[in-house]
Amino acid sequence: MTIKTIIFDLDDTLLWDQKSVKTAFEKTCSYAAAKYEVAPDELEKAVRQEARTLYEGYETYDYTVLIGINPFEGLWGVFDDPTPEFQKMKEIVAGYRAEAWTNGLKKFGIEDPEFGYELGERFVEERKAAPFLYDDTFTVLDELKDHYQLVLLTNGSPSLQNLKLEITPEIAPYFDQIVISGDFGKGKPDASIFASVLEKNNLKPEDAIMVGDNLMTDILGSSRVGMRNVWINRENKPHNPDVTPTYEVTSLTEFLTLLKEL
Repeated sequence: MTIKTIIFDLDDTLLWDQKSVKTAFEKTCSYAAAKYEVAPDELEKAVRQEARTLYEGYETYDYTVLIGINPFEGLWGVFDDPTPEFQKMKEIVAGYRAEAWTNGLKKFGIEDPEFGYELGERFVEERKAAPFLYDDTFTVLDELKDHYQLVLLTNGSPSLQNLKLEITPEIAPYFDQIVISGDFGKGKPDASIFASVLEKNNLKPEDAIMVGDNLMTDILGSSRVGMRNVWINRENKPHNPDVTPTYEVTSLTEFLTLLKEL
């Protein structure tokens, strides 16, 4: 079965999003520690927990699950997208950022809403200033671009995912098509978004392969349409008995080696 199209996930597959978020937290929390006696790592832990709790309590939560938007994207996204659901998120996020950081400070007996707001806005700028990619991202894409159709399939709001691509402008030109779940209306692992990619490109499931880091979105979703998939498991994450990838590798470079063998 000849592979014609390679479908890539974006976050933590090509972009090292976890490192970007971690760096933004470290810098923002260190800034807070310069004003108040608080350990940066402990403040980060508190703010992460407060952010999750707040995020799950908003009326938009079910929609964010459907589209695939996590709490930490809510801490820096603007959601300036036209749908009513994203407009509602746009109304919420400024207060969400401020409250998450303010509540995090409260865990240490610090009552300073103005500083909480400042930290929330500072985190946004620190995240924008910290776009990381994996060392082999461009090397692998360079190897593939002239031999396969490349599709980028990413969960998230169009405004935020496009912002990620704007601050790493080298990525988008590699791709023949970019599909964002917020534009489509449903996110991975819903089978319909994978089926749509196949249909739009006149592909059968055996013509394409999905490459991603997330078992429960990239691997589960692609398997639902009968597509082969590659789980990039860089961190030796545990397996899930209910979701079995076709292939498992530890890096994009290892995927490239695998692809040559298929």
